Amino acid sequence: MADATPAPAPKKLTKKELRILERQKAAAVATEPKLTDTYGEKPLIQSQERPGNVYKAIKDLNPEMQGESFWVRGHLQAVRAKSKIAFITLREQTATIQAILHESDKVSRPMIKFAAGVSKESVVDVFVTLSTPDSPVLSTTQKDVELNIEKFFVISKALPELPFQVEDAARPDALVKAEGSTYVNVGLETRLNTRPLDLRTPANQCIMRIQAAVGLLFREFLVERNFVEIHTPKLVGGASESGANCFMLKYFDQDAALAQSPQTYKQMACAVAGLERVFEIGPVFRAENSNTHRHMCEFVGLDMEMTIKEHYHEVLEVFSDLFIYIFDGLKERYSKELAIINEQHPFEPLKYSKPSLIISFEEGVKMLKEAGATQGPEDDLSTENEKWLGRLVKAKYDTDFYILDKFPLAVRPFYTMPDPNDKRWSNSYDMMIRGEEIVSGAQRVHDPNVLMQRMDELGVPQESMRSYIDSFRLGALPHGGGGIGLERVVMLYLGLGNIRKASMFPRDPKRLFP
Repeated sequence: MADATPAPAPKKLTKKELRILERQKAAAVATEPKLTDTYGEKPLIQSQERPGNVYKAIKDLNPEMQGESFWVRGHLQAVRAKSKIAFITLREQTATIQAILHESDKVSRPMIKFAAGVSKESVVDVFVTLSTPDSPVLSTTQKDVELNIEKFFVISKALPELPFQVEDAARPDALVKAEGSTYVNVGLETRLNTRPLDLRTPANQCIMRIQAAVGLLFREFLVERNFVEIHTPKLVGGASESGANCFMLKYFDQDAALAQSPQTYKQMACAVAGLERVFEIGPVFRAENSNTHRHMCEFVGLDMEMTIKEHYHEVLEVFSDLFIYIFDGLKERYSKELAIINEQHPFEPLKYSKPSLIISFEEGVKMLKEAGATQGPEDDLSTENEKWLGRLVKAKYDTDFYILDKFPLAVRPFYTMPDPNDKRWSNSYDMMIRGEEIVSGAQRVHDPNVLMQRMDELGVPQESMRSYIDSFRLGALPHGGGGIGLERVVMLYLGLGNIRKASMFPRDPKRLFP
């Protein structure tokens, strides 16, 4: 039997005909309205209507929802498009998902072209039907589901050229730093200059959640133990403690300062007003020109003050239990966030003992000297020796967190209670994570005469602190406490290496914006 006659080959278009066809296609796209029933740029949302659309969070989607239709809002992280299909990655907080635009009776080719031209990081609304892919989607956090887009609207356009791409900023440290790496390294200064964009990375989203978690756990623990949350003034007359390191300003016709600590007020609330157990979470201001990895000019202080019956170690016991509660809570309740951070910024899990290890300052000095360090018996620890001691403690006691007790009186503030048996020492302590201080505290002086004597010894003017001194003439309860630096705890717990990474909008001597 003879073969069938083959169909004639399609006529090849001339260059002129191709140009005409391209112009016709371009004209067709140009005449497409900017906003249709199925795609386009939505007018500015000014709460002009409330149609009751059902939105689902990307993190909550699962295969059991196959066939369901709903709206999703997210950032457009990536788009790959051909003429008839586009693959889009949508991101909402830390969750990502693949969404598909496929030419059909509901999806036109101009709609696909429109979506392909939307700039990365724009906020979009998509009406979708959920389906399950033939094989897992490896490039997104949602691997077992995908979205088929039926409507695509831009809610807020991002700039076509961003200072950096979120994908670059989210890449694991090891990949960026690897020898011969061709990946873009987004530096810390670049990140901080456009911090809102930097905060979109999954790791930074989770760092902010861990920061919030530390504050939450701090509050939970203390409220459960009958502590009262207080709010002390941040505008103070003169300096809040010693007059040094304060941001001074005019308060109408008086001199004032931003509080560098809630110290005097929390003492008066606890020991004089009789609240007995108080805490505060609030801003702290330090005019220190310290451009280091662990100092900021404004940070969040977690302050606690409590009365004691017999011994200041009653306070240490509360602090020990507090940090164990925080560390346990982070591990048990925020494991997902910690895992996401660890993917980009790997860190060793924090080791801590129950109860917390307490060693004396003298023992710490002895350990340093035996290791070959230069350390005076009554000198404060340098940053280098602080870290060195942390390594020695870890090697000997297998803990990253410990309490260093009985500091020399000469290196502590005027309100620190002297040791009753040896005036060289004091009833004071620091708490350390990975060899760096996160808490400074002490039993406080609650006798006005002893307080004034200590102020004279240290050259602290009394006049601007007269109301504080006089309050102790009203009868004061023995008490002690301490202050925790929130961002420093987060930095050290997560091994971030720089406190600015643990602050939403850090303030250091060189940074006042954004």
